[in-house]
Amino acid sequence: MERGATNFGGIWIPLVTPFREGRVDRPALARVVKHLAAHEVAGFVACGSTGEAAMLDADEQAEVLATTLDAAQGLPVLMGLSGARPEAVAARARQLADAHAVAGYLLPAPAYVKPSQSGLAAYFEHVATASPRPVVVYDIPARTGVRIEVATLLGLAAHPRIVAVKDCSGDRAAAEALLADGRLALLCGNDDELFDQLSRGAVGGITASAQAAPAAFVELYRLLAAQRLHEARALWRRLGPLARCLFAEPNPAPLKAVLSRQGWMHDELRAPMQVASAVTAEAALQALGGV
Repeated sequence: MERGATNFGGIWIPLVTPFREGRVDRPALARVVKHLAAHEVAGFVACGSTGEAAMLDADEQAEVLATTLDAAQGLPVLMGLSGARPEAVAARARQLADAHAVAGYLLPAPAYVKPSQSGLAAYFEHVATASPRPVVVYDIPARTGVRIEVATLLGLAAHPRIVAVKDCSGDRAAAEALLADGRLALLCGNDDELFDQLSRGAVGGITASAQAAPAAFVELYRLLAAQRLHEARALWRRLGPLARCLFAEPNPAPLKAVLSRQGWMHDELRAPMQVASAVTAEAALQALGGV
């Protein structure tokens, strides 16, 4: 599978991982995925940062992926991958592709080690070459401690299996450079930038906030795709405050608080993550009520 095989247009959902008494709550996850699929989201990300993947062991990650695929109603599912050693990450990519019908991988830079730009390029190229599925590069310096610079991303665009970038850099000029080049699909990763990036040409977004209000976020995408800017702007004035509230504390704590109050799952995270404060949860619920 190479460039162009997956359509990244639309709203993708980076799923939370529900827990119940310390274990992955597969029935809750399946219910959430089926609910979201019915609202015509574009696809899902399993085991991303919103899914607390760093707190899941390999078996649990495979369990989450299998549950998501079973419930996804045929929608594509990207699997989050991470690690410092390219050989180990590449082996994991092959193993998961052999066992599951995953559409591709969401791959951030190695955290903590802060490699050079040439080291980053070699890392992504090694994993992408070994992977039987497409790779979406995940630029999230706030979590990894290292920025994937524009020149590095443009170099990676030559690789046939590196197909898109989830942009959490907050760098408008970098996004514009990627859009002007056009080889990599640009996916908005910072929820509070969704309106801006879609307006400027991003093909979609991997948007955690949409898990709380899928119909409204899908409608925002449709309005902008149809160039109905006035209506889209009015809708974003309601969605923007929700996105900000859901990131007032470390993701996914506020989102899980909202989903819990909606009845989808228990409000439970794995340490060192903590549940959202009552103040943040109430503010998010009030913002959701205004959507």
